[in-house]
Amino acid sequence: MKGLAVVTGASGGIGKEIARILASEGYDLVIAARSEGKLRELSEELSSAYHISVTEVAADLSTEEGRKALFDMTQQTPALLVNNAGFGDYGPFADCPWEKQDEMMRLNMLALSHITHHFLPDMISAGSGRILNVASVAAFEPGPLMSVYYASKAYVLSLSEALSVELKGTGVTVTALCPGPVNTGFSKAANAEDVSLFKKSSGADAAKVAEFAVRKMHKGKPIAVYGMLFKVSLFFVKILPRALVRRLIYRIQKSRTR
Repeated sequence: MKGLAVVTGASGGIGKEIARILASEGYDLVIAARSEGKLRELSEELSSAYHISVTEVAADLSTEEGRKALFDMTQQTPALLVNNAGFGDYGPFADCPWEKQDEMMRLNMLALSHITHHFLPDMISAGSGRILNVASVAAFEPGPLMSVYYASKAYVLSLSEALSVELKGTGVTVTALCPGPVNTGFSKAANAEDVSLFKKSSGADAAKVAEFAVRKMHKGKPIAVYGMLFKVSLFFVKILPRALVRRLIYRIQKSRTR
């Protein structure tokens, strides 16, 4: 076995596909998410197919109690840490329920930071390790109508880039994955199913994004933007006036399917 991989948000989407890839590579797993049933199903699938050890942590990582459960059930220093847990919400900031915004910030930013901070010292002591933080192309721009989500992903990207410099020479690397829309349950959870940007037909395949993410993580790339279209669009985001970028994002976010 290659060691232990911790994957949060493993019950579906990118996290689930990453767990499958890492299991196929021979890593034992600690998989965490809120859905106990989905975790058990994935655990049975992977342990049976690849003869690895899988520990399930059914917990809400936006809470201290949930993160403590993850820490208590992770009995060794992980070789790989995948911070995938997170969600979004759609609508004008003033109209969105504060409780959901608060939970989003705690999961997308606080939980990711706390989990990384908990495991990082031992990874440094071991002299090796890979950390993958799932950000988004949203991290590069303001996001009217999904303001807190975009801001939270900007935090993830900024933190990941800073850590990639701090950790130089330690044997530990940090990669920020930045995909565009992916065919997962994200849009439904964000109340954005009828937003044109999140139409299922326009989203990337989660398995392909996961394969790309794992490859870039193993290589220790600081930033991994998935898809040539988004790489090109981010070039224009960098050179266009910020006021224009804000208006363009608002128009894209406001557009709905009929």
